[in-house]
Amino acid sequence: MKIYFGADHAGFDLKEKLVKWLGDQTTNGAQDFEFEDVGAKTKDLKDDYPDIVEKLVKKVRRGKNNVGILLCNNAIGVCMAANKHKGIRAGIGYNTFAAKSMRADDDTNILCLAGGVLSHEYARAIMRIWLETSFSGEPRHKKRLAKVEALEEGWGEQ
Repeated sequence: MKIYFGADHAGFDLKEKLVKWLGDQTTNGAQDFEFEDVGAKTKDLKDDYPDIVEKLVKKVRRGKNNVGILLCNNAIGVCMAANKHKGIRAGIGYNTFAAKSMRADDDTNILCLAGGVLSHEYARAIMRIWLETSFSGEPRHKKRLAKVEALEEGWGEQ
């Protein structure tokens, strides 16, 4: 699994802590994840989250096992922008239950976190559960996801 991280200025500090923690876990052999930080590389109050989202989405879409973690102030902006892209299923990780169910039931490929609200410890717990949970593959969930994909095909029909 390849994990891509991205954040605007409001999610920057939390992203940096999560990337460091994941790097420490990988170095110590506790996890076996490959990851990349697509930006922002500095805390710039003039950056715009749609630009970061676009960079991350392009990378997530390149591989079946690629996933992304996006951060902004409240997680809503990055989630909205990510879900505008075909094949992206982004969800807001507002707690550990949501993190588990959005992966198991909805097969999300991007986790959105609120950098302005979540503590590092709680965000880390949400991220860990999301990364460790797999899609259940249950027929009812597959059926629902097929309907979501059909909605994507209808975009632009106005």
